Amino acid sequence: MNNTSRDQVQSYGRSNVAVYMQQVYLWMTAALGVTAFAAVFTASNMAIMQFLFTNTIMMILLMVGIIGLSMYITARIHRLSAGTATGLFLLYSALMGVFLGPVLLVYTGASVAQAFIVTAGMFGGMSVFGMVTRRDLSGMGSFLMMGLWGILLASLVNAFIGNTAVDLTISVLGVIIFTGLTAFDTQKLRIMGESAPVDDSLAMRRGALLGALTLYLDFINMFLFLLRLFGNRNS
Repeated sequence: MNNTSRDQVQSYGRSNVAVYMQQVYLWMTAALGVTAFAAVFTASNMAIMQFLFTNTIMMILLMVGIIGLSMYITARIHRLSAGTATGLFLLYSALMGVFLGPVLLVYTGASVAQAFIVTAGMFGGMSVFGMVTRRDLSGMGSFLMMGLWGILLASLVNAFIGNTAVDLTISVLGVIIFTGLTAFDTQKLRIMGESAPVDDSLAMRRGALLGALTLYLDFINMFLFLLRLFGNRNS
């Protein structure tokens, strides 16, 4: 391949990445907006709060619905229509907001706002790093995924033990892990974007929603761990 052809291929790849990542970030932002609205609506409606969070069965159903919907979207995204995939993605975002509604009552408004701003800054910085770095982050990603499973197991055990020091350690590790995963996932999506079928609107919508779901989860988890670390609880 001569230099001209190579430059054309690289330029085409960069153009694909720009189009694809723009859609990913737009859908991720939309999901965060839906989640924030649903969380505020839930926290301000005591009837909903009592119905959902004083009823063990409803809590279990809500958690199963959130986890199951995430798994379904991830597994079936390539078979869903654009409308169905979008609807399920936004439904997932709304359910997550309902689940997070009580957080707005546990912590002060200033703490929630602070945690969100810090999360946005950290997420933005690491996502930019993932976009521009030439370093292969796949090895780091594998290590971070092992760490994620580790803190999930530790959180489950600590739910019964209730050790404050362990909880603090989990929160610190959670911030570190999801900060790193943001860079890793962004790089992975950037590589996917190089061959994104920009002329196929359905394939682009599916890919963008899947990418948005990945980064959305990184953002939400980073936010929650930061809030646990530095948030001030309502008295």
